[in-house]
Amino acid sequence: MPQESAAIASQESAAIARAEPGGPATYDLVIRRAHVFDGRQALAGLYDVAVNGTEIASVSAEPLKGGHEVDAAGGWVVPGLIDTHIHFYDVRTVSDADSLRAFEENELPGKLESFLDHGITTIKSVGDPTDEILNTRARIAAGTLRGPRLLATGCGITGHDGHPAATVFSGNPWARERFTGEVDSVQQIRDLVHHLADRKVDAVKLLSEGACAHSGGPTYLWRNPAFPDGVALERLPLDLLRAGIEAGHERGLRVTVHTTQQAAAREAIEAGADGLEHGVTVEPLTDPSLIELMLEHDITYTPTLWIDDAHPDARDNLEKVAEAGVHIALGSDSFGGRGLFGANTLEEAGLMVAAGMTPAQVLAAATSGAARQCVRPDLGTVAPGKRADLLVLNADPTADIGNLRDLGMVILNGELAVDKRRARGEGRPPAASPQQGGHRP
Repeated sequence: MPQESAAIASQESAAIARAEPGGPATYDLVIRRAHVFDGRQALAGLYDVAVNGTEIASVSAEPLKGGHEVDAAGGWVVPGLIDTHIHFYDVRTVSDADSLRAFEENELPGKLESFLDHGITTIKSVGDPTDEILNTRARIAAGTLRGPRLLATGCGITGHDGHPAATVFSGNPWARERFTGEVDSVQQIRDLVHHLADRKVDAVKLLSEGACAHSGGPTYLWRNPAFPDGVALERLPLDLLRAGIEAGHERGLRVTVHTTQQAAAREAIEAGADGLEHGVTVEPLTDPSLIELMLEHDITYTPTLWIDDAHPDARDNLEKVAEAGVHIALGSDSFGGRGLFGANTLEEAGLMVAAGMTPAQVLAAATSGAARQCVRPDLGTVAPGKRADLLVLNADPTADIGNLRDLGMVILNGELAVDKRRARGEGRPPAASPQQGGHRP
C-alpha cells in the first residue's frame, strides 16, 4: 500500500510538472516563481501557481498571468497546514454559562487568528462542547467569524467515569456534561453517535484509555503529570467500542479512537477504527504484529507529541510506525491554557522531525496526510482543482522544518488571510475584498 501510494503521488507530481498553462488568459491570482511542495513531495524547478476563486487553477513551469500577482522570488509554496487534533474551548475557565459566553466573546476570535497567523488553515476539534463548537464552525463558514476552516467531532465519547470525564473534568461537572459524552450501554453509544451525525459533525471520536481492564477487572490508574497520584478508570467496554464504530460507519463518518497502550490500540483496530489518536505513548511499541495490523487496516496514526513527548517511548514509537509506512497525520492535542494555538502546531512538527521523520514526511503528515485523516480530498495538496489554501514561505521547509516559521503569506479559500510581507517592507497593504473579509495580495 505505501509503495502504491508513492507511485500514484509520483505520477501526479510528474503530470503537474509537464502541464502547460491552460484555462483563461488571466487568472485571479498568480504566485510567481516558487518552489512547490505539493503535499507529498517537492517538485523540481520553479512554478507559477494560479488561483481562480477558491480553487487552484494551474501549477505551471511556464509563466502565467494574473489579475493579481505575487513574486515568490524563489521562495516556497506549500499547502495550508492542518492540525487534526485540538481542543479549542478552554477547559480551565469554562465552568458555567457566563464563563462560556465570556470565552466566546473575549478569547475565541484571538485564538482563531493565532492559528491563521502561524499558517494553520484547517483545524479539527476532537472534544469540545457540541452545540458551541458547531455554532463556531457555522459562523466561520458563513464568514461572520474569521478563522481557519473548522472541522469538529462534537463531544468526545467515553465510558461512564472514563477519560476525560473522570480526569480533566472531575472537578467541573458543568463542563463535563458538555465536553464529554459518557455512555453505559450499546444503545446509548449508538444513540449518541447518531445524534452527533444528525448534527452534521465531521467525524466521531471515541476514548479508550490505556490498557486497563474492563468492568470487573483490576483497577487501572491513569497517570499524567497533572494527576501524579493517578485516577482509577475503566476502558470503554469492547461491545460499546464496536457499537460506536459501527454506528459512525453507518452514517458515513470516520471514527478515530483515543489510545495510549498497545492492547487498547489493537482492540480499537480490530473493532474497526479508522485511526488512532495518540497511538502508543506510555510504553514501548514492542509488538511488530500491531504495526502490521495498522498497515493491513489502513490506519492513520496521530502521534500528538506536543502533549505526549513527556513519555519516553512516544518518539521511538512514532519512528517505528513511520518507518513501516503507516499513514501519519499531524495533530498536536493543543488546548487552551498552554502554549499558543498555531505555535503549538509548529512545535509538533519539530518534535516529529526530532523523533526521526524527515521534514518532507512531516510536511506530508501536516497536509495530504492530515487531509486524508479528515476525509477532505480537496485539501492538503497543491494541484489544479484543489482548495486554494496556500502558504508562501521565504525558506525551504523540506530542508529545515523550522522554516515553516519564516512565513510570508497565508491564503485561505483563495483569499489573503495573513500578509507578513508588509512587516518586512516587501509589499504595500492589499486592497480589501468583499469575500469573507479577506484580501487579494
